[in-house]
Amino acid sequence: MKPIHILLVEDNEGDIVLTKDALEEYKIATNTSIARDGKAAIELLEELWQQGPAFLPDLVLLDINLPKKNGQEVLQIIKNDDRFKETPVIILTTSSSEDDILRAYQNHANCFITKPVEADQFLKVVSSIENFWISIVKLPIRK
Repeated sequence: MKPIHILLVEDNEGDIVLTKDALEEYKIATNTSIARDGKAAIELLEELWQQGPAFLPDLVLLDINLPKKNGQEVLQIIKNDDRFKETPVIILTTSSSEDDILRAYQNHANCFITKPVEADQFLKVVSSIENFWISIVKLPIRK
């Protein structure tokens, strides 16, 4: 089975480490790319597209509170661009604002998850995301 390519768009180093640890702990073959701000995420998607559609991520984990371009802006760009719009985008953020939740779904997020504060709960959430989106859901194959 081909490794699943995940684009993690996150500016908090601690959350990056926890997410990568959770992905490694559950032994599902993943290739994780990191973008530490919204502008870098869009630039990375553009670079991957230049290499060919097969290089695009299978899944995006996107924080809302990002520098340069916030997560809502990144989500809008992804979901309004024919090259990227099929990619599932999971909002994974500290926000529990009803406005953020509504706006994310209006911008076609595939789901919205509020990050737990406790590290062990955060690891469980990431493993649940991984289990559902990688083991259960059928993702589109890019050629």
